[in-house]
Amino acid sequence: MTIKREARRVAKPVVLIAEELSPATLEALGPDFHVVNCDGADRGQLLAALAKGVDAVLIRSATKMDSEAIGAAKGLKVIARAGVGLDNVDIPAATAAGVMVVNAPTSNIVSAAELAISLLLASARFISPANAALRNGKWARSKFTGAELFEKTLGIVGFGRIGQLVASRMQAFGMNVVAYDPYLQPARAAQLGVKLVDLDELLKTSDFITIHLPKTKETANLIGVEALKKVKPAVRIVNAARGGVLDEAALFDAITEGRVAGAGLDVYVTEPCTDSPLFALDQVVATPHLGASTDEAQERAGIAVAVSVRKALAGELVPDAVNVKGGIIHEDIRPSLPLVEKMSEIATELLGELPVNIDVTVKGEIAAHDGSILGISALKGALLAVGAEEVTYVNAPGLATERGMVSAVTNTAECHEYRSMITLRATTATGKAMSIEGTLMGIKQTQKIVGIDSFRLDLPPTDNILFIRYVDRPGIIGIVGQTLGAAKVNIAAMQVARSEAGGTALMALTVDSHVSEDIVARVKKDTDAEFVRSVFLVD
Repeated sequence: MTIKREARRVAKPVVLIAEELSPATLEALGPDFHVVNCDGADRGQLLAALAKGVDAVLIRSATKMDSEAIGAAKGLKVIARAGVGLDNVDIPAATAAGVMVVNAPTSNIVSAAELAISLLLASARFISPANAALRNGKWARSKFTGAELFEKTLGIVGFGRIGQLVASRMQAFGMNVVAYDPYLQPARAAQLGVKLVDLDELLKTSDFITIHLPKTKETANLIGVEALKKVKPAVRIVNAARGGVLDEAALFDAITEGRVAGAGLDVYVTEPCTDSPLFALDQVVATPHLGASTDEAQERAGIAVAVSVRKALAGELVPDAVNVKGGIIHEDIRPSLPLVEKMSEIATELLGELPVNIDVTVKGEIAAHDGSILGISALKGALLAVGAEEVTYVNAPGLATERGMVSAVTNTAECHEYRSMITLRATTATGKAMSIEGTLMGIKQTQKIVGIDSFRLDLPPTDNILFIRYVDRPGIIGIVGQTLGAAKVNIAAMQVARSEAGGTALMALTVDSHVSEDIVARVKKDTDAEFVRSVFLVD
């Protein structure tokens, strides 16, 4: 199975910037891209820009990348959200189209935590109404008597990265911190000096409550009518996470009825929001979704997505991709991704047909880490080998399922020859099977194929490789050299492995150019080989 590939594109990838981003974003992208701009909030302008053909689009929150926009985009490979929330991106539609979606999940966590604390302090001390009163010529000190934070209990609903930042800072205020998070281990919370409690206990015991949860089916209106019946009457509640986790109508009733002392809000169930009845209450301090609105957060977000775009368009796996299966990718696993992809390409080419089952065994030191993503690398490589050009880490699982392919990854600490090694076994629907072993060598992590079935090799997986399997006998190397020389194919390196003298042998030649089907047929005829395969590895 020899596949002719088109020459690689040399034009610069096109990156569409659909909203205003930090200048650091362009600096991080560098000179290797052709950058175009449009107003992503203008639907017609956005669709027209996408239809011209772009490789990546960078957005914030105003640009809606729904199924229509994704369908209109020619050649789109990456949607990069310079921020955290992805409410404006249709992730299933992007996944179906093979488009990677990335965001900047840690870019604004400090800014978001600091805003939540600001709202908590402002609510406790009536900063907003006191400021407004003074500007209106009223010196009303007695009206705005607030509450201290010292030795009070802060309840944090959702104890992820932002919640933990809030906890550490409020502990410095002398607050006692409790948290509700059904997914966090109590031991981890204890390390941070925080007690994990159930939601009911948090509601009943907290003097201040701050919410740090995403909005999901499970969390919608989590702090609603029933929850607000359980809180202390002097409680103050902050929501700088997502609108809709806190029931705004129920909060209004609780404040006006004296069951909640105050609130600090940065997010709302519908945005933009300019006419909420909560805004009329002195007990409420409100801001227009400013959690990520700092120079530092915007710069971090822009740099993060620019780096992700560079990685994605270079064919590398992106740690911040949200629609790639395989779990968290350990830094010791990442160098093996392209190796496994190439191993799978080689196996598929040598088998001569698409495998339906690919088993990847991770051995040695790297087996200590989750290598499940390597199964996707294997599927991607096999699909590339049969000419599926637009295969990505996003759509490879779906494309494989359509073709009846499955992959599995197993780990074993046992590895006798190398510190780490990966074995890939590919099996076709007709029962043909092939095993390939690979490893990464030295400080530079040089890729090597060290075994194909029972044949031991030391083969770098370069672009063009010619494999010949034949019966070992004198003169074969000379015949191959003469045939390729006559065809003007230069041999860069050659390796020969054999089962025994006069037994089956495998020759692997790295060559400087692709070997055509005509030359493959000539080599096979001249050597009476069992098979001859010309393999071109796709970058």
